[in-house]
Amino acid sequence: QVQLVESGGGLVQAGGSLRLSCAASGIKFSVNAMGWYRQAPGKQRELVAAITTGGFTDYADSVKGRFTISRDNAKNTVYLQMNSLKPEDTAVYYCKKERSGVLGMEYWGKGTLVTVSS
Repeated sequence: QVQLVESGGGLVQAGGSLRLSCAASGIKFSVNAMGWYRQAPGKQRELVAAITTGGFTDYADSVKGRFTISRDNAKNTVYLQMNSLKPEDTAVYYCKKERSGVLGMEYWGKGTLVTVSS
């Protein structure tokens, strides 16, 4: 019933750009904070960027100045614009509906692979 579907991943050379999209359904999208996370092989999943219902954003230090998170509530979609990509950005990128309140539910997409070649 709740579904988050990522798209836009692929292979790109270092210095290039990609735009990831996450289409949400089954939730009241406009009232939920959303986030992008990534998980590289052998590493823990980490927060990349988050955006609140009011459009405030937060980024991991490693991507500040290079990545931009945005949302289009009319399309129930959250985006991650990724510029100046580095090989260390290689990971599976996941879309997440953040928990609303202590008892709120979290939902994850299945991920999209981003590979940055040197």
